[in-house]
Amino acid sequence: MTIDLVALRESLKARGVDVLRLIYSDVIGVTRSKDLLVSQLDKGAHNGPAFCQGVWVTNTRGDVLEANNIASDGLQDLVSRLEPDTITDLPWEPGVAFAIADAYNPDGSVNLMSPRSVLKQVIAEYHAVGLKPVVGPELEFYLADHTEDGGYRRTHEKTGLVYTTGAMTDPNGDFLHLMRMLDQMQIGVFAGNAEFSPSQYEINLYHSEALDAADRTFKFKAAIKDVAARRGRHATFLGKPWSDEGGSGFHLHFSVTDLAGENQMHDGAGNLSKVALQMIAGVTANAHALTAFTNPTVNAFKRLGPDTLAPYRANWGYDNRSTMTRVPPERGAGTRLEVRVGDGAANPYLLIAGILAAALDGIKRDLPCPEASEGMTYEDESAPVLPLTFTEALDALEANKNLTHYIAPELINVFLVMKRDEIERYEAAVTVATRDVTQWEIDEYFEVY
Repeated sequence: MTIDLVALRESLKARGVDVLRLIYSDVIGVTRSKDLLVSQLDKGAHNGPAFCQGVWVTNTRGDVLEANNIASDGLQDLVSRLEPDTITDLPWEPGVAFAIADAYNPDGSVNLMSPRSVLKQVIAEYHAVGLKPVVGPELEFYLADHTEDGGYRRTHEKTGLVYTTGAMTDPNGDFLHLMRMLDQMQIGVFAGNAEFSPSQYEINLYHSEALDAADRTFKFKAAIKDVAARRGRHATFLGKPWSDEGGSGFHLHFSVTDLAGENQMHDGAGNLSKVALQMIAGVTANAHALTAFTNPTVNAFKRLGPDTLAPYRANWGYDNRSTMTRVPPERGAGTRLEVRVGDGAANPYLLIAGILAAALDGIKRDLPCPEASEGMTYEDESAPVLPLTFTEALDALEANKNLTHYIAPELINVFLVMKRDEIERYEAAVTVATRDVTQWEIDEYFEVY
Protein backbone atom coordinates (compact mmCIF):
# COMPACT_ATOMS: atom_id res chain seq x y z
CA MET A 1 0.00 0.00 0.00
CA THR A 2 1.37 3.40 -1.01
CA ILE A 3 0.89 6.16 1.56
CA ASP A 4 0.44 9.78 0.45
CA LEU A 5 2.94 11.21 2.92
CA VAL A 6 2.37 14.79 1.82
CA ALA A 7 -1.36 14.52 2.49
CA LEU A 8 -0.68 12.78 5.81
CA ARG A 9 1.80 15.50 6.78
CA GLU A 10 -0.76 18.24 6.12
CA SER A 11 -3.51 16.34 7.95
CA LEU A 12 -1.33 15.92 11.04
CA LYS A 13 -0.20 19.55 10.98
CA ALA A 14 -3.83 20.70 10.75
CA ARG A 15 -4.68 18.95 14.03
CA GLY A 16 -1.57 20.23 15.80
CA VAL A 17 0.64 17.13 15.61
CA ASP A 18 4.27 18.04 14.91
CA VAL A 19 5.97 14.80 16.05
CA LEU A 20 4.93 11.33 14.91
CA ARG A 21 6.30 8.62 17.21
CA LEU A 22 6.77 5.48 15.14
CA ILE A 23 6.50 2.45 17.45
CA TYR A 24 6.72 -1.31 17.03
CA SER A 25 7.24 -4.30 19.29
CA ASP A 26 10.41 -6.33 19.30
CA VAL A 27 10.33 -10.05 20.12
CA ILE A 28 10.74 -9.67 23.89
CA GLY A 29 8.07 -6.97 24.05
CA VAL A 30 10.17 -3.80 24.24
CA THR A 31 8.55 -0.82 22.52
CA ARG A 32 11.07 0.30 19.90
CA SER A 33 10.48 3.73 18.40
CA LYS A 34 11.68 6.72 16.42
CA ASP A 35 10.32 10.27 16.53
CA LEU A 36 9.62 11.72 13.08
CA LEU A 37 9.21 15.44 12.55
CA VAL A 38 5.89 15.90 10.82
CA SER A 39 7.28 18.88 8.89
CA GLN A 40 9.72 16.44 7.26
CA LEU A 41 7.43 13.43 7.10
CA ASP A 42 7.52 13.06 3.32
CA LYS A 43 11.30 12.72 3.59
CA GLY A 44 11.68 10.94 6.94
CA ALA A 45 9.13 8.21 6.21
CA HIS A 46 9.97 7.73 2.56
CA ASN A 47 11.18 4.12 2.14
CA GLY A 48 11.38 3.71 5.87
CA PRO A 49 12.72 4.77 8.19
CA ALA A 50 15.12 1.86 8.47
CA PHE A 51 16.33 0.18 11.65
CA CYS A 52 19.11 -2.34 12.24
CA GLN A 53 17.98 -5.99 12.33
CA GLY A 54 20.05 -6.28 15.48
CA VAL A 55 17.05 -4.86 17.33
CA TRP A 56 15.45 -8.31 17.21
CA VAL A 57 18.34 -9.89 19.11
CA THR A 58 19.30 -7.16 21.59
CA ASN A 59 18.61 -8.24 25.15
CA THR A 60 17.78 -6.05 28.13
CA ARG A 61 21.47 -5.70 28.98
CA GLY A 62 22.35 -4.39 25.53
CA ASP A 63 24.03 -7.58 24.35
CA VAL A 64 23.47 -8.48 20.69
CA LEU A 65 22.93 -12.23 20.35
CA GLU A 66 22.95 -14.43 17.25
CA ALA A 67 19.84 -15.89 15.64
CA ASN A 68 18.84 -16.31 12.01
CA ASN A 69 22.38 -15.20 11.05
CA ILE A 70 21.53 -11.58 11.88
CA ALA A 71 24.98 -10.84 13.30
CA SER A 72 26.97 -13.06 10.93
CA ASP A 73 25.25 -11.46 7.92
CA GLY A 74 26.45 -8.05 9.03
CA LEU A 75 23.41 -6.65 10.89
CA GLN A 76 21.36 -5.72 7.86
CA ASP A 77 18.48 -3.25 7.78
CA LEU A 78 14.81 -3.77 8.41
CA VAL A 79 12.48 -1.25 6.82
CA SER A 80 9.51 0.11 8.74
CA ARG A 81 6.24 1.18 7.19
CA LEU A 82 3.81 3.20 9.27
CA GLU A 83 0.16 2.18 9.39
CA PRO A 84 -1.89 5.41 9.06
CA ASP A 85 -4.99 3.81 10.62
CA THR A 86 -3.10 3.32 13.91
CA ILE A 87 -2.18 7.00 14.46
CA THR A 88 -3.26 8.05 17.95
CA ASP A 89 -2.72 11.46 19.56
CA LEU A 90 -1.04 11.47 22.99
CA PRO A 91 -2.97 13.78 25.34
CA TRP A 92 -0.14 13.92 27.89
CA GLU A 93 2.35 14.93 25.16
CA PRO A 94 0.61 17.72 23.18
CA GLY A 95 1.68 17.65 19.54
CA VAL A 96 2.84 14.01 19.63
CA ALA A 97 1.04 10.97 18.19
CA PHE A 98 1.77 7.24 18.13
CA ALA A 99 1.89 5.39 14.81
CA ILE A 100 2.44 1.63 14.70
CA ALA A 101 4.89 0.37 12.10
CA ASP A 102 5.09 -2.91 10.24
CA ALA A 103 8.51 -4.41 9.52
CA TYR A 104 9.84 -5.44 6.10
CA ASN A 105 13.13 -6.66 4.71
CA PRO A 106 15.10 -4.45 2.31
CA ASP A 107 13.81 -6.53 -0.62
CA GLY A 108 10.22 -5.66 0.33
CA SER A 109 9.31 -9.05 1.82
CA VAL A 110 7.56 -9.23 5.18
CA ASN A 111 9.96 -9.48 8.11
CA LEU A 112 8.87 -12.56 10.04
CA MET A 113 10.82 -11.73 13.16
CA SER A 114 8.19 -9.06 13.75
CA PRO A 115 5.52 -10.21 16.26
CA ARG A 116 2.89 -8.10 14.48
CA SER A 117 3.68 -9.73 11.14
CA VAL A 118 3.39 -13.19 12.69
CA LEU A 119 0.00 -12.36 14.22
CA LYS A 120 -1.22 -11.17 10.82
CA GLN A 121 -0.22 -14.55 9.34
CA VAL A 122 -2.19 -16.46 12.01
CA ILE A 123 -5.25 -14.28 11.40
CA ALA A 124 -4.97 -15.00 7.66
CA GLU A 125 -5.14 -18.73 8.45
CA TYR A 126 -8.48 -18.14 10.19
CA HIS A 127 -9.80 -16.16 7.24
CA ALA A 128 -8.85 -19.06 4.97
CA VAL A 129 -11.32 -21.30 6.85
CA GLY A 130 -14.04 -18.64 6.90
CA LEU A 131 -13.51 -17.36 10.44
CA LYS A 132 -12.50 -14.08 12.06
CA PRO A 133 -10.92 -14.09 15.54
CA VAL A 134 -12.20 -11.48 17.99
CA VAL A 135 -10.35 -10.80 21.25
CA GLY A 136 -10.78 -8.71 24.37
CA PRO A 137 -7.76 -8.19 26.65
CA GLU A 138 -7.79 -7.69 30.42
CA LEU A 139 -4.52 -6.54 31.99
CA GLU A 140 -3.44 -5.88 35.56
CA PHE A 141 -0.52 -3.69 36.64
CA TYR A 142 1.04 -2.01 39.66
CA LEU A 143 1.93 1.62 40.28
CA ALA A 144 5.13 2.15 42.25
CA ASP A 145 7.31 4.92 43.60
CA HIS A 146 11.07 5.12 43.16
CA THR A 147 13.08 4.71 46.37
CA GLU A 148 16.26 6.53 47.33
CA ASP A 149 18.34 3.37 46.94
CA GLY A 150 17.27 2.94 43.32
CA GLY A 151 14.51 0.43 44.02
CA TYR A 152 10.72 0.57 44.04
CA ARG A 153 7.90 0.50 46.55
CA ARG A 154 4.14 0.30 46.10
CA THR A 155 2.40 3.67 46.10
CA HIS A 156 0.16 2.60 49.02
CA GLU A 157 -0.27 -0.41 51.29
CA LYS A 158 -4.03 -0.49 51.89
CA THR A 159 -5.34 -4.05 51.68
CA GLY A 160 -8.79 -5.54 51.18
CA LEU A 161 -9.89 -2.91 48.64
CA VAL A 162 -10.31 -5.05 45.54
CA TYR A 163 -12.94 -3.72 43.10
CA THR A 164 -12.88 -0.21 44.54
CA THR A 165 -12.03 3.27 43.24
CA GLY A 166 -11.46 6.72 44.68
CA ALA A 167 -8.99 8.29 47.09
CA MET A 168 -8.63 5.22 49.32
CA THR A 169 -7.04 3.17 46.53
CA ASP A 170 -5.73 6.10 44.46
CA PRO A 171 -4.33 8.54 47.02
CA ASN A 172 -2.27 10.48 44.48
CA GLY A 173 -4.88 10.56 41.72
CA ASP A 174 -2.57 8.65 39.37
CA PHE A 175 -5.13 6.04 38.37
CA LEU A 176 -7.81 8.64 37.70
CA HIS A 177 -5.35 10.61 35.56
CA LEU A 178 -4.50 7.43 33.64
CA MET A 179 -8.17 6.77 32.93
CA ARG A 180 -8.64 10.29 31.57
CA MET A 181 -5.55 10.13 29.36
CA LEU A 182 -6.51 6.71 27.99
CA ASP A 183 -10.04 7.91 27.30
CA GLN A 184 -8.71 10.77 25.17
CA MET A 185 -6.60 8.31 23.18
CA GLN A 186 -9.81 6.56 22.05
CA ILE A 187 -8.29 3.09 22.13
CA GLY A 188 -11.32 1.31 23.57
CA VAL A 189 -10.75 1.75 27.31
CA PHE A 190 -14.10 1.76 29.11
CA ALA A 191 -13.64 0.92 32.83
CA GLY A 192 -11.11 0.26 35.56
CA ASN A 193 -10.72 -0.39 39.28
CA ALA A 194 -8.31 -1.34 42.02
CA GLU A 195 -7.33 -5.01 41.95
CA PHE A 196 -6.69 -7.51 44.73
CA SER A 197 -3.33 -6.20 45.98
CA PRO A 198 -2.39 -2.70 47.19
CA SER A 199 -1.32 -0.38 44.34
CA GLN A 200 -2.55 -2.92 41.78
CA TYR A 201 -5.12 -1.93 39.14
CA GLU A 202 -7.02 -3.32 36.19
CA ILE A 203 -8.28 -1.37 33.18
CA ASN A 204 -10.68 -2.93 30.69
CA LEU A 205 -10.52 -2.67 26.90
CA TYR A 206 -13.36 -3.42 24.50
CA HIS A 207 -13.08 -6.50 22.30
CA SER A 208 -12.42 -6.19 18.58
CA GLU A 209 -10.86 -7.97 15.61
CA ALA A 210 -7.61 -9.57 16.75
CA LEU A 211 -5.03 -7.31 15.07
CA ASP A 212 -6.84 -4.15 16.13
CA ALA A 213 -7.08 -5.43 19.70
CA ALA A 214 -3.38 -6.29 19.75
CA ASP A 215 -2.47 -2.82 18.44
CA ARG A 216 -4.65 -1.15 21.04
CA THR A 217 -3.17 -3.29 23.82
CA PHE A 218 0.34 -2.45 22.68
CA LYS A 219 -0.46 1.28 22.74
CA PHE A 220 -2.27 0.86 26.07
CA LYS A 221 0.74 -0.66 27.80
CA ALA A 222 3.14 1.91 26.35
CA ALA A 223 0.83 4.76 27.35
CA ILE A 224 0.41 3.62 30.96
CA LYS A 225 4.17 3.39 31.49
CA ASP A 226 4.71 6.77 29.80
CA VAL A 227 1.97 8.62 31.68
CA ALA A 228 3.09 7.20 35.01
CA ALA A 229 6.69 8.22 34.30
CA ARG A 230 5.61 11.79 33.50
CA ARG A 231 4.07 11.96 36.99
CA GLY A 232 7.20 10.60 38.65
CA ARG A 233 5.73 7.12 39.20
CA HIS A 234 6.57 3.76 37.73
CA ALA A 235 4.02 1.40 36.20
CA THR A 236 4.89 -2.26 35.81
CA PHE A 237 3.01 -5.13 34.17
CA LEU A 238 5.58 -7.62 35.49
CA GLY A 239 3.74 -10.78 36.47
CA LYS A 240 5.15 -11.09 39.98
CA PRO A 241 6.88 -7.85 41.04
CA TRP A 242 6.57 -8.47 44.80
CA SER A 243 7.12 -11.64 46.82
CA ASP A 244 4.49 -10.67 49.39
CA GLU A 245 1.63 -9.78 47.05
CA GLY A 246 -0.34 -11.24 44.16
CA GLY A 247 0.70 -11.26 40.53
CA SER A 248 -0.57 -9.35 37.51
CA GLY A 249 -2.27 -11.29 34.75
CA PHE A 250 -3.09 -10.76 31.10
CA HIS A 251 -6.38 -12.56 30.51
CA LEU A 252 -7.64 -12.89 26.96
CA HIS A 253 -11.29 -13.27 26.03
CA PHE A 254 -11.63 -14.61 22.52
CA SER A 255 -14.18 -15.92 20.07
CA VAL A 256 -14.64 -16.41 16.36
CA THR A 257 -17.24 -15.07 13.97
CA ASP A 258 -17.94 -15.96 10.38
CA LEU A 259 -16.75 -13.51 7.76
CA ALA A 260 -20.06 -11.64 8.08
CA GLY A 261 -19.47 -11.09 11.81
CA GLU A 262 -21.87 -13.71 13.24
CA ASN A 263 -20.66 -15.37 16.46
CA GLN A 264 -19.81 -19.04 15.82
CA MET A 265 -19.20 -20.11 19.44
CA HIS A 266 -22.73 -21.35 20.31
CA ASP A 267 -25.25 -23.73 18.82
CA GLY A 268 -28.28 -21.46 19.23
CA ALA A 269 -29.65 -23.58 22.07
CA GLY A 270 -27.46 -22.37 24.93
CA ASN A 271 -24.60 -24.79 24.31
CA LEU A 272 -21.07 -24.39 23.01
CA SER A 273 -20.68 -25.05 19.29
CA LYS A 274 -18.47 -27.70 17.77
CA VAL A 275 -15.90 -25.06 16.77
CA ALA A 276 -15.79 -23.69 20.32
CA LEU A 277 -15.12 -27.16 21.71
CA GLN A 278 -12.41 -27.69 19.08
CA MET A 279 -10.80 -24.41 20.12
CA ILE A 280 -10.82 -25.42 23.78
CA ALA A 281 -9.28 -28.76 22.78
CA GLY A 282 -6.54 -26.98 20.82
CA VAL A 283 -5.64 -24.66 23.68
CA THR A 284 -5.62 -27.57 26.13
CA ALA A 285 -3.56 -29.86 23.87
CA ASN A 286 -0.96 -27.15 23.23
CA ALA A 287 -1.02 -25.64 26.72
CA HIS A 288 2.54 -26.51 27.69
CA ALA A 289 4.07 -24.92 24.59
CA LEU A 290 1.65 -22.01 24.74
CA THR A 291 2.85 -20.97 28.19
CA ALA A 292 6.18 -19.93 26.65
CA PHE A 293 4.34 -17.07 24.89
CA THR A 294 1.78 -16.33 27.60
CA ASN A 295 4.34 -16.44 30.43
CA PRO A 296 7.58 -15.30 28.77
CA THR A 297 9.88 -14.61 31.72
CA VAL A 298 11.56 -16.47 34.57
CA ASN A 299 9.52 -14.28 36.89
CA ALA A 300 6.19 -15.35 35.36
CA PHE A 301 6.44 -18.83 36.83
CA LYS A 302 6.57 -17.42 40.35
CA ARG A 303 3.00 -16.17 39.79
CA LEU A 304 1.66 -19.61 38.82
CA GLY A 305 0.99 -22.50 41.13
CA PRO A 306 -1.67 -24.24 43.18
CA ASP A 307 -4.09 -22.01 45.12
CA THR A 308 -2.70 -18.79 43.62
CA LEU A 309 -5.88 -17.72 41.78
CA ALA A 310 -3.79 -18.28 38.64
CA PRO A 311 -4.05 -21.43 36.50
CA TYR A 312 -2.06 -24.50 37.47
CA ARG A 313 -3.35 -27.23 35.13
CA ALA A 314 -4.14 -27.52 31.41
CA ASN A 315 -7.90 -27.63 31.92
CA TRP A 316 -11.11 -25.74 31.26
CA GLY A 317 -14.45 -25.16 32.91
CA TYR A 318 -17.73 -23.29 32.85
CA ASP A 319 -17.37 -19.96 34.70
CA ASN A 320 -14.51 -21.45 36.72
CA ARG A 321 -11.64 -19.10 37.58
CA SER A 322 -9.38 -21.88 38.80
CA THR A 323 -9.03 -23.28 35.26
CA MET A 324 -6.70 -22.28 32.45
CA THR A 325 -9.61 -21.69 30.06
CA ARG A 326 -12.85 -20.35 31.48
CA VAL A 327 -16.15 -20.21 29.60
CA PRO A 328 -17.97 -17.07 30.83
CA PRO A 329 -21.72 -17.50 31.39
CA GLU A 330 -22.94 -15.29 28.52
CA ARG A 331 -24.39 -17.06 25.50
CA GLY A 332 -25.60 -15.96 22.09
CA ALA A 333 -23.44 -13.20 20.60
CA GLY A 334 -21.53 -12.98 23.90
CA THR A 335 -20.32 -16.59 23.86
CA ARG A 336 -16.54 -16.66 24.23
CA LEU A 337 -13.59 -18.29 25.96
CA GLU A 338 -11.21 -16.71 28.45
CA VAL A 339 -7.61 -17.93 28.62
CA ARG A 340 -6.43 -16.96 32.11
CA VAL A 341 -2.83 -18.15 32.16
CA GLY A 342 -1.30 -15.02 30.60
CA ASP A 343 1.26 -12.92 32.47
CA GLY A 344 1.16 -9.12 32.42
CA ALA A 345 4.64 -9.01 30.88
CA ALA A 346 3.55 -10.96 27.80
CA ASN A 347 3.99 -9.40 24.38
CA PRO A 348 0.37 -8.79 23.26
CA TYR A 349 1.09 -9.79 19.66
CA LEU A 350 2.72 -13.08 20.66
CA LEU A 351 0.21 -13.92 23.39
CA ILE A 352 -2.68 -13.41 20.98
CA ALA A 353 -0.89 -15.18 18.11
CA GLY A 354 -0.05 -18.14 20.34
CA ILE A 355 -3.57 -18.56 21.72
CA LEU A 356 -5.15 -18.21 18.29
CA ALA A 357 -2.67 -20.68 16.79
CA ALA A 358 -3.40 -23.24 19.53
CA ALA A 359 -7.15 -22.87 19.00
CA LEU A 360 -6.77 -23.11 15.24
CA ASP A 361 -4.83 -26.34 15.66
CA GLY A 362 -7.84 -27.74 17.50
CA ILE A 363 -10.12 -26.72 14.62
CA LYS A 364 -7.86 -27.98 11.85
CA ARG A 365 -7.20 -31.35 13.51
CA ASP A 366 -10.75 -31.69 14.88
CA LEU A 367 -9.38 -32.45 18.33
CA PRO A 368 -11.75 -34.00 20.88
CA CYS A 369 -12.51 -31.72 23.80
CA PRO A 370 -11.71 -33.08 27.28
CA GLU A 371 -14.36 -33.03 29.97
CA ALA A 372 -14.96 -29.72 31.75
CA SER A 373 -13.37 -29.44 35.20
CA GLU A 374 -15.53 -28.53 38.19
CA GLY A 375 -14.88 -26.92 41.56
CA MET A 376 -11.43 -25.76 42.65
CA THR A 377 -9.32 -27.71 40.19
CA TYR A 378 -5.79 -27.45 41.57
CA GLU A 379 -5.83 -31.02 42.89
CA ASP A 380 -7.81 -32.51 39.98
CA GLU A 381 -5.24 -34.90 38.54
CA SER A 382 -7.32 -35.61 35.43
CA ALA A 383 -5.57 -32.61 33.81
CA PRO A 384 -1.78 -32.25 33.57
CA VAL A 385 0.11 -29.61 35.54
CA LEU A 386 1.35 -26.70 33.43
CA PRO A 387 5.12 -26.13 33.15
CA LEU A 388 6.59 -25.15 36.50
CA THR A 389 9.62 -23.35 35.05
CA PHE A 390 10.35 -21.22 32.02
CA THR A 391 12.84 -23.82 30.81
CA GLU A 392 10.08 -26.46 30.74
CA ALA A 393 7.86 -24.10 28.75
CA LEU A 394 10.58 -23.33 26.20
CA ASP A 395 11.38 -27.03 25.82
CA ALA A 396 7.69 -27.70 25.19
CA LEU A 397 7.53 -24.91 22.61
CA GLU A 398 10.59 -26.19 20.78
CA ALA A 399 9.20 -29.74 20.69
CA ASN A 400 5.67 -28.80 19.63
CA LYS A 401 5.13 -28.89 15.85
CA ASN A 402 1.36 -28.40 15.87
CA LEU A 403 1.44 -24.94 17.50
CA THR A 404 4.62 -23.74 15.83
CA HIS A 405 3.28 -24.74 12.41
CA TYR A 406 1.38 -21.44 12.51
CA ILE A 407 4.20 -19.31 13.96
CA ALA A 408 7.04 -18.28 11.65
CA PRO A 409 10.26 -20.23 12.37
CA GLU A 410 12.22 -16.99 12.11
CA LEU A 411 10.40 -15.64 15.14
CA ILE A 412 10.57 -18.93 17.05
CA ASN A 413 14.35 -19.01 16.56
CA VAL A 414 14.84 -15.49 17.92
CA PHE A 415 12.44 -16.06 20.81
CA LEU A 416 14.22 -19.23 21.93
CA VAL A 417 17.69 -17.65 21.68
CA MET A 418 16.66 -14.55 23.60
CA LYS A 419 14.79 -16.39 26.31
CA ARG A 420 17.37 -19.15 26.86
CA ASP A 421 19.97 -16.42 27.25
CA GLU A 422 17.69 -14.83 29.86
CA ILE A 423 17.44 -18.09 31.80
CA GLU A 424 21.19 -18.66 31.60
CA ARG A 425 21.89 -15.22 33.04
CA TYR A 426 19.32 -15.74 35.80
CA GLU A 427 20.76 -19.11 36.82
CA ALA A 428 24.28 -17.67 36.88
CA ALA A 429 23.15 -14.89 39.23
CA VAL A 430 20.66 -16.85 41.37
CA THR A 431 22.27 -20.15 42.28
CA VAL A 432 19.67 -21.30 44.85
CA ALA A 433 16.13 -21.99 43.62
CA THR A 434 13.62 -19.62 45.20
CA ARG A 435 10.00 -18.59 44.81
CA ASP A 436 10.87 -15.14 46.09
CA VAL A 437 11.36 -12.30 43.63
CA THR A 438 15.09 -11.66 43.35
CA GLN A 439 17.04 -8.48 42.73
CA TRP A 440 18.07 -9.93 39.36
CA GLU A 441 14.41 -9.98 38.29
CA ILE A 442 13.89 -6.40 39.42
CA ASP A 443 16.97 -5.30 37.46
CA GLU A 444 16.06 -7.37 34.40
CA TYR A 445 12.34 -6.76 34.10
CA PHE A 446 11.02 -3.86 36.12
CA GLU A 447 11.82 -1.05 33.70
CA VAL A 448 11.13 -3.06 30.53
CA TYR A 449 7.77 -4.53 31.57
